[in-house]
Amino acid sequence: MQNHRKSLAKRNRKSGFRARMKTSKGRLTLSNRRRAGRNTNVKKSFT
Repeated sequence: MQNHRKSLAKRNRKSGFRARMKTSKGRLTLSNRRRAGRNTNVKKSFT
């Protein structure tokens, strides 16, 4: 039995970029994520 897939529009309205920009806590979340940067799955020996 498959689970119901929530529509992408609802998902973006709830947790998308513009939804985060609307609130001060959301903007804080975005800045935290920007500070963390992208995770790279590369071994230290290669860098």
